Amino acid sequence: MSFTTPFTVVIPARFGSSRLPGKPLADIGGQPMIQHVWQRAQESRAGRVVIATDDARVQQACERFGAEVVMTLAGHVSGTDRLAEVARALNLDEDHRVINVQGDEPLIPSVLINQVADNLDLHPEAAIATLCERIHDTESVFNPNVVKVVFDQQGMAHYFSRAPIPWYRDGWAAATAVGADRTVNRDLPDNFGYFRHIGIYGYRAGVLADFVCWPPAPAEQVEALEQLRALYNGARIHVDLAAVSPPAGVDTEADLQRVRAFLNKQETN
Repeated sequence: MSFTTPFTVVIPARFGSSRLPGKPLADIGGQPMIQHVWQRAQESRAGRVVIATDDARVQQACERFGAEVVMTLAGHVSGTDRLAEVARALNLDEDHRVINVQGDEPLIPSVLINQVADNLDLHPEAAIATLCERIHDTESVFNPNVVKVVFDQQGMAHYFSRAPIPWYRDGWAAATAVGADRTVNRDLPDNFGYFRHIGIYGYRAGVLADFVCWPPAPAEQVEALEQLRALYNGARIHVDLAAVSPPAGVDTEADLQRVRAFLNKQETN
């Protein structure tokens, strides 16, 4: 199927980070990290790539390598709020597709950006599209930093959670008994898939305008997952298996060193 309708990639880039201050400008192979993300987005079929920031240092760095920058307010509670401000500033039509690529994903494959955008075209009933990948180890299922997603046979999300969902009642019963050894009886069930949510989103611009008017959902506040606000308000989210497994993003200094080593190895091969 051929997709010709243009879409816009927006890359939020905050200078402040508790674990890695100045993260967008961290040097990777002689370029700021945000430039690597921008280049990956430029490799997609996006008609426009915009960097959204609230910091003049990030703005100046991005303009030096030729990126389009939209300055946003500093007080946004969530990345979706920042995205909605950009959509308003660009005066995008309600059905225009806006793909949110995080500014700390310097290795994100452009095929995933296209996949999310295409899935919004393929599923007009969905307001939002995102991706997931299969989990093969029990440790990840029980890790609260790995967000799990359950979806129906059409790929529409039912719920996202930091908890191990769905719960393997019969297999994990002994592991949850009072005084039980928590390391036993946690094998994954046969013939059933657990899925990790991958944090790339495609939105229709209209749902972004709605999103910022909705108060935080109760489950969103408990789980600290803002996509639950969309589900709570009836916005459907399409989830697809990622065409390729994305490399991890940069949250810490160790992550940054790992990405530097990876790209340096690619250049020397």
